[in-house]
Order: sequence, then structure tokens, then C-alpha cells
Amino acid sequence: MVAGKNMLETIHSPADLKKIPGDELLNLTNEIREELVRVVSENGGHLAANLGVVELTVALHRVFDCPTDSIIFDVGHQAYVHKLLTGRREQFATLRKHGGLSGFPKISESEYDAFGCGHSSTSISAAIGIAAAKRLSGDDSYTVAVIGDGAFTGGMAYEALNNCAGTNKLIVILNDNTMSIARNVGAMDTYLNRFRNSGKYFRLKNRMKRFFLHIPLLGKGLVKLATWVKNGLKHLLVRENFFEHMGLSYYGPLDGNDEALLETVLQEAKEDGHCSVVHILTQKGKGYSYAEARPDLFHGIGRFDPATGEPYSSGGGNFSAAFGNALCRLAAEDKRICAISAAMPDGTGLADFAEIFPERFFDVGIAEEHAVTFACGLARQGMKPVFAVYSTFAQRAYDQLIHDGALQKLPIVIALDRAGLVGEDGPTHHGIFDVAFLNQIPGFTVYSPETYGELERALELAIALPSPAAVRYPRGKELPCGKKATFADDTLAVYDYGCDPAVVFYTYGRLSAEVRQAAEALAGKGIPARVVRLIRLKPLEISRLAAYAEGASLLYVAEEGIREGGIGETLASAFAEAGICRDTRIFIRAITGEFPAHGSTMELFADLGLTAEQMAAEAEGMVGSVAY
Repeated sequence: MVAGKNMLETIHSPADLKKIPGDELLNLTNEIREELVRVVSENGGHLAANLGVVELTVALHRVFDCPTDSIIFDVGHQAYVHKLLTGRREQFATLRKHGGLSGFPKISESEYDAFGCGHSSTSISAAIGIAAAKRLSGDDSYTVAVIGDGAFTGGMAYEALNNCAGTNKLIVILNDNTMSIARNVGAMDTYLNRFRNSGKYFRLKNRMKRFFLHIPLLGKGLVKLATWVKNGLKHLLVRENFFEHMGLSYYGPLDGNDEALLETVLQEAKEDGHCSVVHILTQKGKGYSYAEARPDLFHGIGRFDPATGEPYSSGGGNFSAAFGNALCRLAAEDKRICAISAAMPDGTGLADFAEIFPERFFDVGIAEEHAVTFACGLARQGMKPVFAVYSTFAQRAYDQLIHDGALQKLPIVIALDRAGLVGEDGPTHHGIFDVAFLNQIPGFTVYSPETYGELERALELAIALPSPAAVRYPRGKELPCGKKATFADDTLAVYDYGCDPAVVFYTYGRLSAEVRQAAEALAGKGIPARVVRLIRLKPLEISRLAAYAEGASLLYVAEEGIREGGIGETLASAFAEAGICRDTRIFIRAITGEFPAHGSTMELFADLGLTAEQMAAEAEGMVGSVAY
């Protein structure tokens, strides 16, 4: 170590980590936890899971040689420690900031990030592919998949396990912290619990191995005998487990917060050479008492006071809470209403529903595909299921939405939380595709409310429909509406800024606030404008919408979603086919070309040309500055 420096400051790559004596690693892990708390308290982020994998990440980088050896993280919010140890410590303060480090592994950010991720249950599949490519190219390095923090409740993990037994030099780390965001659920969690409570076999096995290896001269020759004894003891004390039945070597369960033990076992798994599962038990939030007590709160948290663990209040409620309150009210009136969560009852506002109506609440784990088809089964028997899910995770169930829901005209409701840009979580979590992919599915009704009141009304309407529906709403709280609508019903609202508008804006959702400001700015320059805010995005009443644009020089569509297949293209196509607005220019300002980065919502709006100032200037340039 360099005198006067903290130990963490001396680590610029995993090679530096390997030089630290084992008896000094406790100081290092303490420093890492302090840095995690410091940065996340300032920037927000995923804290609890990262605190739990400090020892694991240190051990991985001491045993393996990255980036030659590949480490693939599942649910990438476990990778903050990995970033600190792989040359990104000096940039760590920029974590999740605009232009700074991503909150998830990102292959364009570092050669040490072997595979990008933001959703769960993908690591083993990716690792098998990477390991297979290495074999085909003659690469003799190792591949490690770190799965856990709930990812083992996702079906994709089992599809991959079914395919990995013959893959050599592949090690699967099952980080078992009993949680995804809420407590894990389901039969696999119950099964793993049997191993969490039985450490006899592993402790005795290692004592026997150390005993044999310390016998002078004969030690190495007795290794095979030690292995034979190990297998005999295992079958005596522990029944063959799920992983071994699949042809995988199994190590565990181990104390995943014991760095020295992890190094020993990971080295043993390396020497085994075959596909192995190393089952570790970690404490989510370890080392920070507030996160240990509330790992759900500190799973993904905004800025907070590190001294007290108290989040800094953003004031008021949010759309998730408004949704949960509305659903509870409706469920009290209709006993057929059920709620479904994919391991996120708190994040989607369903915690109160789960407590008030436990028999009608279902947490299926991180299994969005199953959740949709399960909802369809409920609907088939006359129930009214509402599946609350982040927009980005609903993408995983696209096939089920089509074949199990829409094709059979089953009345399921998908509550799409975090629709639109989500800010600092970045491209893996932006909910920018839901409008486009739902737009393609026959029979779906889609609502995009701007206020809590509209959200409650949209949810009520969606539940009453005899066909599938979605209600989409953004992260955070509602914004002040400002100007009162000239006209409003359950499908749209109209705002006029002067008579005989030269510019007519079409928009929806949270972006409406920026669009109204743009219209007001145009009116202030003598260019009358109108805003048509869509509350129901599908189906659209094309002739009615066109009537609002009669006489305008420019139709400007602004949407916080992907352009291709979005509302702008739908309107432009429908107007053209109907021969409407032939002499009027149609312009679409939406997301296209590249995935939006991470940063605050307003920073991302500016990147995408979606601020009020940018849209007003753009519209003014198209119609000219002549007063109307």
C-alpha cells in the first residue's frame, strides 16, 4: 500500500487487488462499502444488493483473470463493486449521472464488462454462449455467471441450466440473498431454503480435505481418496440436489460474505474444470445497518441521508401510489379484481393491496411471461386481473400479450408503470416501446393519463372492458396542468392558445406539460397554437382528431416513446389514407436512431429535442414568424 492513501485508492485494476495480503482485505471491503453508501446516497441507485456482494466480487477478481476470464452479472445492479475494482473508481462519483457511468454493466463502457444487462435471468444463457465461442476459437479461459437477487425465479435461468451441463470452464454463482426486491416466492425458494439450513456437509468435507492434504509425502496421492470420501459423505448427509441431477458440480451452501472461503471454493471450482454451481448465501444490505433492516427500501433508492438512512423527500405522492390506491378502492367494490406482481409489489404500488386483499394478490416472481398468461387464466374464469409491471419488463411478455390475451379477447389489464423515460436507470429501463408494440396488437385498448385523477378513471374504464387493455403512466409524480382544457372527455383534452391555430400539437402523458409550454411560447410570438392531448391512445378517432387540425399549417406530434410504430406514424398514415389534411405539414418529434442515455428526465428531454423551448423553436421555424 502507498502511505497516506486509502487501500481502495491503490486499486486501478484487478491486478492491484491480487497484490493485497489476505489479512488486509477486511479493511478493503469496509472501504468499498463506505464508498458505495457515499455515492449512492448522493446519486441514488441500487445499494442493498451491491453491499451484499462485496466479498464475492473481491474474491472473483482475485481468483480469475479478467478481462481474459469473463464475468457476467445478472440483474446488473449487483455490479457496482465490479466497476470500482476494474479501473472506474475515479469516475464512480458520476454513477448514473448524465454522461457518467451507467448503473449497469455496459460493454461499451469497459472491457471488463463482458455482457450488458438490466433485466434478470439472462446471465447463464449469455455465459453459455460466451463459453461456447471460446471453445470454438481455442480460448482456454473461464466464464463466470453471477445470478441471484431474485433472478432464479425467472424461467430463462432454467432454460439455460438445461443447456449448460456439457460446458466446461463455466461457473455459475448462485447469489442467494432470499430476495429479489421483495422476498422471493415460489417452490424454488422453498427448495433452496433446505440448503440454506444445512451446512454440515460442506464444512465437514473441507475439514477432511485439509486433513488429507497435510499428510507429508502422501498428501497429493490422497486427493483422489479425499474426493471419494467427500462423495460418500455427501450422499450420507445430503441428498443429491437439483443441480447435480442436471449434471452440474455443486458447491455449497457457502457463507457468501466470507471472502477467504469464497476464494478457496472458487479455486476448487476452477480446478474441477466442468460446469459448476457455487451456491452462496449473502446478506442484502450487509455492512450498512439501515439497508440490512430495510433491504427492500434500499434495493433501488433515491438520494438519502447516509447518517440516518432517511430518503430525502421529493414531496407529494407518485403515480405508483396513486395506482395502488385506485386499485384498492375498485377492488373493495368488485371482488373479482385481482392484482399480480412480478416480484415488485412495493415498486408498483401494490403493497397495500397485498395486505388488504391477500387472497386476491399474487406475486409470481420475476416471471413476466408467466404473469400475463396466468392473468389470462384468471380472466378466463371470470376474474378481473390487473398485472402491474414496469413498461421495460412488459416487453418480455410480448408473445403472451398477443397469443394468450388479445387473440382470445380476454379482459386482462396491464398497468404499465415507469412508461416513458425513467431517468438515471438508463436505456435498459426506459419504457419507450410499449405504445409501439401495443399499437400493433389487435383488440387492445391503451390509456395514457396525465394526472392521478385521470389514472383512476382510466383504470376503472380498462377494468370494465370485455377485452385486453393497458394503462401507462410515468415514474414520479404528476405535474401541474396549468391552463384549463378547452374541451376534455375520457379520450382527449384540448387546449387553445389563440384563435385559428397555425400549429396543432398532438401529444400524450407527461410530455404534455412541455408541449403546452411550447404552445404558449408560440402564442406569445403571435403564432396561435392548439394542443390535443390524447388520453386514450388506442383506438383513435381519426376523423375527430383531424377536425381539430382544420386550417392549421403544421401538425406537430410529440411523444416520449419510439417513433417507429408510435402515435405520430399512426396519425400520419391514417390522415394520408383518409385524404385528410392534405395541405398541412405533419412533423413527428419522437425517439429514434439510438437508445436514450441515462440522466435526469429534463437532460434526456434536451438530448431528444423534447423540451418546450426546443419544440417551440422547431415549430416556429417550420411555419415562419408571421403573426396570425
